[in-house]
Amino acid sequence: MTSVSAAVGAGVRLLYIDDDRGLARLVQKELSRHGYEVACAHDGDEGLERLDAAEFDVIALDHYMPGRDGIDVLPEILSREAPPPVVYVTGAQEGRLAVAALRAGAADYVIKDVSEDFTSLLRSAVEDALLRRRLERENAAAQLQVARARDRAEALLKEVNHRVGNSLQLVSTFIALQSRQVGDDARSALKEAQARIDAVAQVHRRLYTSGDMTGVALDEYLEGLVAELAASLTPDPDSPRIVFEAEPIRASVDQAVSLGVVVTELVTNAVKYAYQPGHAGAEIRVRLIADGEGRALLTVEDDGPGLGDGSIKGTGLGGKIVSAMASGLGSALDYDPAHKGVRAVLGFVL
Repeated sequence: MTSVSAAVGAGVRLLYIDDDRGLARLVQKELSRHGYEVACAHDGDEGLERLDAAEFDVIALDHYMPGRDGIDVLPEILSREAPPPVVYVTGAQEGRLAVAALRAGAADYVIKDVSEDFTSLLRSAVEDALLRRRLERENAAAQLQVARARDRAEALLKEVNHRVGNSLQLVSTFIALQSRQVGDDARSALKEAQARIDAVAQVHRRLYTSGDMTGVALDEYLEGLVAELAASLTPDPDSPRIVFEAEPIRASVDQAVSLGVVVTELVTNAVKYAYQPGHAGAEIRVRLIADGEGRALLTVEDDGPGLGDGSIKGTGLGGKIVSAMASGLGSALDYDPAHKGVRAVLGFVL
């Protein structure tokens, strides 16, 4: 205990505020033996003056003093910029004063008496207060380092998403250029591939323009995606109208990518097969809702003739992609047999 105390006390500047001059001299003598530099003040005002004139590592503040009690001086000490910890000194029968001082911001308290135990208890309380202050500063410094590291990681992640988004956009452009050089069937296939790439690219665009790298606002992402699909797939006035409705829901990046691809496939399939050309009032509806149990439901529906044989129309590649994306979400796509047209429903855990 002696070696630890000596190490803690070495060079520590203590301001002892007490009107009992005899006890002040005793504290100064005993703590100086343990390496403390002890300055004494005999009332609150003198203590504040000394605090303004010099720096101290810790303060011991008596309660009963002429002029103002310690409980009145304590707030003025703590109002200083980066004030030192304060150990409050009270009498043996004054527990309520100690509690009041702790509530007011004192680091600790010690019972005052004239025995040799007082200086030992005071030194122990001072050491504990200094240790807690050091740990608080180290914790604050560690938190600052963590925050800076997080900011750097988020900046790097934004840059990665920016580059990935740009690269995917470049691939999409290449496909668009290539589609001009091929026949109608190949052009249709390339256009579908381009839509799939654009669905993934938009996730990354959302990430690098967002202040939150931990997830994606699905409602905003799917709204933008549906708008792009509408512009690309239904440019003519007699094309089906794509209607989007969603509740505010957040999901992980992987979930957003999977859902974007699913929506792209289902909407593309509905545009191609749900309605005959010129069908008045034709709608394709995309809906995203939360079910209140940590799950969400994605619905894509139309009022066309239905599936017929129960399978998605086309080459079958779209169905395989949808099944793979649904599996990645820990789910499967269900079709509502009671619906007039096609109603595809995908439930997933957020």
